[in-house]
Amino acid sequence: MPAAPDGPRREIVTGVPRQARRPHGHTAARFEIDEQTTIGTTYVRSLMRSQLKAGLTALGLLILFVATLPLLFMLPESVTGSDTSPALFVWVSLGVGVYPVMFLIARWYVRRAERNERDFTGLVEGR
Repeated sequence: MPAAPDGPRREIVTGVPRQARRPHGHTAARFEIDEQTTIGTTYVRSLMRSQLKAGLTALGLLILFVATLPLLFMLPESVTGSDTSPALFVWVSLGVGVYPVMFLIARWYVRRAERNERDFTGLVEGR
C-alpha cells in the first residue's frame, strides 16, 4: 500500500485560457467590424459617409468663397476707395483676407472629423 501524503491534497485552480479572453473594451460592434460582417461593414460605411459629407461641405464652402472673390474685385471704386489703386486692394485682400477664412473652414473640418471619429469610437466601444 502506498504511503499517504503528509498534509492536505493540493488542487490546481485554472481560469479561462488566455486565448479565449476578450481584450478590454472588445465589444460586439468591434467584433462585427473585425470579422467584416454585414453589420460591421455598415458601421464602417456610416463613418466613411459622415467623413465624406464633412469633407465635401468644407470643399463646397471653400469653392463658394473663392468663387465670390472675383465679384469682390469688380466692386466700384467708390466702395473700395478712389484714392487707392485697385491692384493694391486685390493684393491685400488675397494676401491677408483669404487666409483667416481658409483657416476657419479647415478648423471646422478638423473638429467635425474628430467628432465623427469620437462618435464612431463611442459606438464601437459601447459608451
